[in-house]
Amino acid sequence: MMSDTLQLSFVIAGFALLLGIVILLIWQAVAAGRRERLLPERIIEASERRALDQHRELLRDLHGGLERQTDRIGEHARADRELLQNGLTAASMQLSRAIETLTRSVEGQLQTLSGQVNTRLDEGLRKTHDTFTSVMARLAAIDEAQKKIEGLTSSVVSLQEILGDKRTRGAFGEVQLEALVRNALPPDAFAFQATLPNGNRVDCLLKLPPPTGKVAIDAKFPLENYNRMFDSALAQSDRKAAQAAFRADVRRHVDAIADKYILPGVTADGAVMFLPAEAVFAELHASHTEIIAYAQVRRVWIVSPTTLMAVLNTARAVLKDIETRRQIHVIQEELGRLAKDFGRFDERMSALARHIGQVNKDVEEVHISSRKISAHFQRIESARLDEPGGESAANALE
Repeated sequence: MMSDTLQLSFVIAGFALLLGIVILLIWQAVAAGRRERLLPERIIEASERRALDQHRELLRDLHGGLERQTDRIGEHARADRELLQNGLTAASMQLSRAIETLTRSVEGQLQTLSGQVNTRLDEGLRKTHDTFTSVMARLAAIDEAQKKIEGLTSSVVSLQEILGDKRTRGAFGEVQLEALVRNALPPDAFAFQATLPNGNRVDCLLKLPPPTGKVAIDAKFPLENYNRMFDSALAQSDRKAAQAAFRADVRRHVDAIADKYILPGVTADGAVMFLPAEAVFAELHASHTEIIAYAQVRRVWIVSPTTLMAVLNTARAVLKDIETRRQIHVIQEELGRLAKDFGRFDERMSALARHIGQVNKDVEEVHISSRKISAHFQRIESARLDEPGGESAANALE
């Protein structure tokens, strides 16, 4: 930019100089015309020759100045072109380096991005494979569960067929009752199919400590009329008749248990009727509360598998408490022995404390003697025995 301005300045200066020369020539020509009118022709010719010579000289000077100016302008232009060429070369090299650096950076980022993409693709494929494997495993589990459901369906059908028979229902209730009792109580706390003094055989007889005594549990399963109560294929009147028959069945079972298994002086003042089905138990308490009240009047407690477990857990707690009370004297004897052992331990600890105190006192006295001996040796090393009073101090230490 500076070289262009300088070159333009030189051109303007040249044109200004040329314009001045032209003005000068015009002025001289005007002056010469005036002189033509005033001077003789000879003078005019001499003046014209002189003027022409001067004009030639001026033109030669102007030409030389213009040539020199042109040379200077050419030199400046060459310098400017070289400077511009060098700048363009440097800029081109810098641009090439920047492009190369940018290319390397872009290539590195592309490689990093490609690695990340490959890693994420691998992770995605692995997760997809794991998900597919998990889905296949779950499908296999579902197939297995479907097979089990089909087997369970057939088992339920078989169970329904089995429970359709009254004796089979009774056996089912007895088996369930036996399993619950065996899992909750110790072997010496119950007896199955026990015969009472009146000759009747009860499904289970609990042997509880006084004042409860022996509690009879009998399993009943009034299922036939219960199912008819909820059979939608039957008419409303038939379902009501089945409901009345169901209440009569339960009442008859309550009377049979109260008459057979509650014996004054032999058993407890109440007995338990076990219903193996929670649905039957819930139906009784929800819609037939008068039967429950009647059973309580007859001292018969109706239970389901869940409520029977609560009764058995209570009985187990009572048995455990009784057994703990029986073993209380053993605990007291062991506590007495432990108290004697602790007394001897306290005496021996006191003796050990006295010995430790004596040893501590002896250690302190030995430490005092050691300090005195150390001080005596220090005085010997510093040759204080020759000083006045040194011998008496040594004797004092002894």
